[in-house]
Amino acid sequence: MILISKYITPKGYQGITLYPFVFLRDSKLKRNVVLINHERIHLKQQLELLILPFYIWYGIEFLFRLYQFKNWNSAYNNISFEREAYTNEKDLNYLKSRPLFSFKRFL
Repeated sequence: MILISKYITPKGYQGITLYPFVFLRDSKLKRNVVLINHERIHLKQQLELLILPFYIWYGIEFLFRLYQFKNWNSAYNNISFEREAYTNEKDLNYLKSRPLFSFKRFL
């Protein structure tokens, strides 16, 4: 389910996925098929890891990458879940053929 909230979506980001919801900063973004596909990839990742472990893994990996790169944006862009989503966001058929736990290829 896609919801619009500029308060839940972090500043500087267009959307955030908190299973089972996708929050977008602006209603116009609903027409952005690449962004929606990116967020749907995150929905699949979250479901695959039974939701809570996803957030734990995401947070720990972000902290590790922040220590590694010493830069917020570099840390965020190098999280395995984000790398998978950004790499495949333009492939609108990706989720149909995505293997289970494929984010591990991006570790």
